[in-house]
Amino acid sequence: MTSETQPPRNDWLQSYWMPFTPNKAFKASPRIYESAEGFYYKTSDGRKILDSFSGLWCCNLGHRHPKISEAIKAQVDELDYSNAFNFGHPKVFELANVIAGQFPGDLDHVFFVNSGSEAADTALKIAIAYQRLRGEGTRTRLIGRVNGYHGVGFGGISVGGMVNNRKFFGSLLPGVDHLSFPYDSQRQSFTRGEPDADVEPYMQQLEEIIALHDASTIAAVIVEPFAGSGGVFIPPKNYLKRLREVTKKHGILLIVDEVISGFGRMAAPNAATHYGVEPDIVTVAKAINNGSVPMGAAIVRKQIYDVFMEEMPAGVEFFHGYTYSGHPLAAAASLAAQEVFRTEGVYENTQALAPYFEEGVHSLKDEPNVIDIRNVGLAAGVTVAAKDGAPGARGGEVFLKTYEEGVAVRANGDHLAVAPILTMGRAEIDMTIEALRKGLRAAA
Repeated sequence: MTSETQPPRNDWLQSYWMPFTPNKAFKASPRIYESAEGFYYKTSDGRKILDSFSGLWCCNLGHRHPKISEAIKAQVDELDYSNAFNFGHPKVFELANVIAGQFPGDLDHVFFVNSGSEAADTALKIAIAYQRLRGEGTRTRLIGRVNGYHGVGFGGISVGGMVNNRKFFGSLLPGVDHLSFPYDSQRQSFTRGEPDADVEPYMQQLEEIIALHDASTIAAVIVEPFAGSGGVFIPPKNYLKRLREVTKKHGILLIVDEVISGFGRMAAPNAATHYGVEPDIVTVAKAINNGSVPMGAAIVRKQIYDVFMEEMPAGVEFFHGYTYSGHPLAAAASLAAQEVFRTEGVYENTQALAPYFEEGVHSLKDEPNVIDIRNVGLAAGVTVAAKDGAPGARGGEVFLKTYEEGVAVRANGDHLAVAPILTMGRAEIDMTIEALRKGLRAAA
């Protein structure tokens, strides 16, 4: 390769090993955000980019919301860090009450962590330990779902079902099984909202997995309300309700991963409320504080918490936690964000905007190479036909062309994901759709 054909070098970028990024390609042609406000990023080359992916599913209220920024600034001047082991600070207890009050049933206790990955691993550990403490120590098996995403800890990738996240890392956790992906592209493509399909074949498969291993060996089933990182795929109507019924019948805990769906994406504080389901454990992160400071949580039913308290009468009841659990800055930011959700009509705006967003994304149906479109709330997936011998290449090209049009979305292989900021209006939806339209045509 001659010097004329080599990509430009950006030596100042070389030390940072970037996550989930083709490092060589990025560092040859970087996209650098230098600031952000409201719906927009500003890049190092002076461009404004409409954030139509809410950061990474996390900035649901937009960037630098003044109430959140003020809360963080005030907190760092009052208390910058508090040891969470054997100590506490007022805001973390206040926040736990605020969060628990938004979830259905007796999901009353909140264990704070720092990310969705940690929330998933925490929930899995709680589930297995709970079964042991209540005298069912044989319940150690876990069931996830094909194409599921539950972060990148060893527990999360074990129950997760995205191949590239798993295949490099050995045998992972033992005793894990997977449900089929509840979406049939031949019959359900271009569905608006939840597909109207029979869920019983999926429930029968779960029953067969339970029969194969015996219910007495299974601790929990973990699923997302809709598959976000897998490409925004929405299960059929009543899927989550039936999953709840089957797991409950067999004494198996149901863990619902709401890291993406929580706090407004479906015009409600959580998808469990939206679907009328009461899980045993819910995991959250991302929008809990608008992505401003790393934070996540596992929210558990009172019955589960009580078993830990009763069966471990002295000393530490749950040998688990993180240095930054319930960090004061994260808690302050979350309290401010939750107040914004409550008082500024965010959920109402999401509900009002969702039908317009749906019409917009489905208007892309006849654009070049579009083979499927799916949506729920303010989330949508657009799938493009793969190039022969180069899966993901066309999706990546559409992503880059859309960025050139001034709009940021996300490409997961040949699936384009769109997740507008929840306070956007019709003008921003129009801009997003038209940029995608131009991106699809430019990549044809």
